[in-house]
Order: sequence, then C-alpha cells, then structure tokens
Amino acid sequence: MATPFQITIDCHDADAMCTFWSIALGYVLEPPPAGYLSWEDFLRANDIATPQPGAIGALVDPDNIGPRILFLRVPEAKVVKNRVHLDIRAGRTDVDKQAKVAELLEAGASEIRRVDEHGNWWMVMADPEGNEFCVT
Repeated sequence: MATPFQITIDCHDADAMCTFWSIALGYVLEPPPAGYLSWEDFLRANDIATPQPGAIGALVDPDNIGPRILFLRVPEAKVVKNRVHLDIRAGRTDVDKQAKVAELLEAGASEIRRVDEHGNWWMVMADPEGNEFCVT
C-alpha cells in the first residue's frame, strides 16, 4: 500500500492561493471535521487559536483521489526556480490545453513560456505568487 501524503505550498496569502488552485485543479476547500459547521467552531471547541486570515488553508479532491494540498504563510518571498512543480494535465488536444491556459490566466496566472518538443507543446506558467507549474 502506498504512503498517504499531502503537498504543502509556502505562500503569503493562503486564502488567495486556495481560490486560484481550486480553479486550476477542480479541488474544493477542505470541509471542517464531522460534527462542526465551520473550522472556527472546530478550533474553538478544541481550544486551538484561530489563525490570522490567509495564514493557512487546505484543498481536497472532491472525489477523494488526489492528495490534499496545504497552503501555509511564510515570511520570505519566493526567490528561485521551483525544484518541484505541478503539471496540470489539461487534455490531449490543443483546444483543451488552450482553454485551460485561458482559464488560468483569467484566474490570475501568468504565462512564462511555451515549450514545443517532439510534436507536442506545454505552457510553463506561474500562479499569482510566482510558483511555476505547467499545463500539459
């Protein structure tokens, strides 16, 4: 059996990143634990301090297949190229890829460069905080 894991992404504004990446991946905000109407209710009931807005957020695959993605505020800015990045597999056709690129641009991404290799192409992009990813 595989080991469960989550992807953790450092950021400045977890709320904004959750909004962008929910669009990019079709994920949803992680709901509060069973028996609680909100995360605030859960935190209060368990005597856990409420984090500042934008300090932490999590997305989950609504089909419960893909990994949880956690966004955590950090004080430092991104300064170098990512060593790990996500590839969004938009589809096999140019139309599918172009539609996904357009959707992500509308959501706040930026294009870095288009790569054409071996009769195929993909778009290297950056999310609103500059983290690189590809649309393939």
